[in-house]
Amino acid sequence: MERLIYFENLSDMMSVFGSSDSNLKVIENMMNVSVIVRGSEVKLKGEAEEVNNAEKLIGMLIDMAQSGEDINKQNIVYLADLITHGKDEILDLPSGYICLNASGAPIKAKTLGQKKYTEAIQKNGITFGVGPAGTGKTFLAVACAVTAFRAKSVKRIILTRPAVEAGEKLGFLPGDLQSKIDPYLRPLYDALFELMGPDNVARNKEKGLIEIIPLAYMRGRTLDDAFIILDEAQNTTLEQMKMFLTRMGFGSKMVINGDITQIDLPRDKKSGLINAINILKNIEDISIVNLTYKDVVRHELVQKIINAYERAESKKR
Repeated sequence: MERLIYFENLSDMMSVFGSSDSNLKVIENMMNVSVIVRGSEVKLKGEAEEVNNAEKLIGMLIDMAQSGEDINKQNIVYLADLITHGKDEILDLPSGYICLNASGAPIKAKTLGQKKYTEAIQKNGITFGVGPAGTGKTFLAVACAVTAFRAKSVKRIILTRPAVEAGEKLGFLPGDLQSKIDPYLRPLYDALFELMGPDNVARNKEKGLIEIIPLAYMRGRTLDDAFIILDEAQNTTLEQMKMFLTRMGFGSKMVINGDITQIDLPRDKKSGLINAINILKNIEDISIVNLTYKDVVRHELVQKIINAYERAESKKR
């Protein structure tokens, strides 16, 4: 079967097929079709169903190009897999954006899992985001916090995480207390800087409208009208998690993120994240969203690495 597609805009064609037609080769391999490009005309050749699927994929990529989104091998593979194996899910693909970053670029969910996660944050008082590295748990939570802060639905943003070393003993760190704890909080700073800009973050920190603090500093506080994010929650103890959850005040929203496959607590300590999920899973206004390797938006090798580790762990059980 053959089908012709016409591109009205050659820049869209360049975005879809990539530099040196690198994306074209991915489309051919994923959809099992031959793609022949002549000027603004594209011919698809293959079995009927595969040609139909390839046409649908290229149509979706054209929409992405026209909305200014980056097109790369990773999102082509993701969309191709959805078209081939999850046809009903295509209708639920993310649309619109959460907020604009400091440069004015839109920030949006890129996978179905990320869409479910951000929607849960918007709808619920407390959201647990559980999944491997690279699934956007921290970044998207901070994006939702920035959106709520800009809309004045909350008065401040509070970001926290337990200061637990990731399987290493870092020893003595020079400097004052802030310089000792900042390395643990760096991922939170990075997300805020990208979304709001360093100067804006610094100004709001001086006013007390943004706090980035270790979890131990949360004890004894009641936090009203705040968007509170607990990162690396798999490294909280049972007592720390209970303490954190009971800080929630009126008009506040909480997001708790973690990867239960990367727990750095001593062997005799149970993870507060796992315990909380089991205890709170049936409470209204608390949502638990599980992200998987399919939601990874880092380098494609990260997705393959996580998938390989998951397979290896499942064999041990």
